[in-house]
Amino acid sequence: MVPGMCNMLSLICYLFVSNMVFIRAELFTAISEMEPLLETHKRIIDDLDDYVDKEEKRLMTLKKHLILYKREHEKALEDIPNYLGNPINAFTLIKRLTTDLDHIEHSIKIGTDYIKNVTINYDDVKYPSEEDLSGAAQALTRLQETYHLDVKDLSEGILNGVIYSTPMTVSDCYELGRSLYNDKDYSNALTWMMETLRKYKEENEPYPFDEVDILEYISFSHYMLGDVRKAIEWTKTLLKLAPNHPRARGNIPHYMKEIEEEDTKLKRRRRGDTGEVTKEKDPEVVEELSEYQKDRINYEALCRGDMRLPSYFTKDLHCRYLTENHPFLILARVKMEIIYLNPDVVVFHDVLSDDEIEYIKTLAKPRFKRAVVHDPRTGELVPANYRISKSAWLRDEESDVVSRISQRVADITGLSMDTAEELQVVNYGIGGHYEPHFDFARQENAFKKFSGNRIATVLFYMSEVAQGGATVFTRLGLSVFPIKGAALFWMNLHPSGEGDISTRHAACPVLRGSKWVSNKWIHQGGQELLKPCDLEYQDEAYMRKIPRPIPKTSR
Repeated sequence: MVPGMCNMLSLICYLFVSNMVFIRAELFTAISEMEPLLETHKRIIDDLDDYVDKEEKRLMTLKKHLILYKREHEKALEDIPNYLGNPINAFTLIKRLTTDLDHIEHSIKIGTDYIKNVTINYDDVKYPSEEDLSGAAQALTRLQETYHLDVKDLSEGILNGVIYSTPMTVSDCYELGRSLYNDKDYSNALTWMMETLRKYKEENEPYPFDEVDILEYISFSHYMLGDVRKAIEWTKTLLKLAPNHPRARGNIPHYMKEIEEEDTKLKRRRRGDTGEVTKEKDPEVVEELSEYQKDRINYEALCRGDMRLPSYFTKDLHCRYLTENHPFLILARVKMEIIYLNPDVVVFHDVLSDDEIEYIKTLAKPRFKRAVVHDPRTGELVPANYRISKSAWLRDEESDVVSRISQRVADITGLSMDTAEELQVVNYGIGGHYEPHFDFARQENAFKKFSGNRIATVLFYMSEVAQGGATVFTRLGLSVFPIKGAALFWMNLHPSGEGDISTRHAACPVLRGSKWVSNKWIHQGGQELLKPCDLEYQDEAYMRKIPRPIPKTSR
């Protein structure tokens, strides 16, 4: 028997017993003694009617969840990579298996425990965590900011003007905003809570939260962003719906006191009576911040494809067949596209086959771990929010395919693999990215296990990416979008061995699709005769010679 039916029968028995225990067993002796039973009967009818109404609403809510789950699952099975490659679908899937499942558990009491107890014996069953939900929320906002996406469009399943997914529900928007608030991203939390409020007023559906909860997040977000007056305004709106709300009632006098203190400070500043000592800003720090800001602006513009190289520079770029470096290339010529000069950035086309790509993916998947970076203070490998992906390392000795790829790198670059690192395979997740960085180390002895610094990088593209996911060089104004089977190559060091700061690059967030890459980092050791060192020192002034990229709109 289903749990709901058991509960209902238990309730009926309880109601009858609780209403009859106080009546003597002589009711049949007089009609007048029977009349009160009609009141009892009416009370049971009313209680049962109320119980059935609540049960129907509860079951209707569960049915809506079930219908949504079935519909989305069928859509996912039609094209799994394309479905999961949509960040909105990916976020809502994680949400359904975290907070939604908790609400369902609360609704049917033992439901979720039963589901998990049944599925826990299967090795291929996984449940996402709250950390996964938080990461997916941050990824969506990263995409929103980088690609200038409209929040309302995102909530309606629209990416860059095209509908790719089912619109997000009020609950989806609420959980996204709540997760961002818990991560102290109050600006984006506020934006998503405002979208939640808009959708909430348009729908008439039961949720485990109400308008008061939404308004409380909105008012608190304003306060945390320093806009106390807006916080008061939204708190008063909340109090109209819930006059006795304890936190809101207590916040109003606290907010008013802060405004009075701020007004007093403002008046003192106008009189010049602050008592504060003004410190001069370090010009080097200001310049560093300015460089960072410019780097960030270029990064996002290049990710969107909003910048291009000037025509006077691109006229010297060309394509040709690579036949040097190794005798084998005379027979198996490689298509070579020079996409930047000084420093040279090259794309080698069709250097990985589909079979090789699938083999490398299969070999790497079981070993995937969160990608790490070198901590500049300790030199240790640590995870970082500015690099979101999973990676694995493959050795030449374990596979003929891996060894063959390393030999191919040696052939097309003309460099020795004696001190090269293992082949790193990387898959970028929801909004996966790697912010601007250098591949070479800027501190001595950073690569203690290898011979010298990273002299060159070869980056293989192992998938097409529907939107986003470009490799961009922020100092050069160059965007390179993934082409399956191609390899991107550049030198990280000047001939003198100094790091070439113009090679600062980044992996843009994946807007839609799944980005697979693998890379080979080549070190200085073993290159002495292949790439002789130039003793001439190259300072960073040569950067002034690099052409300034121009906005795409100025064509």
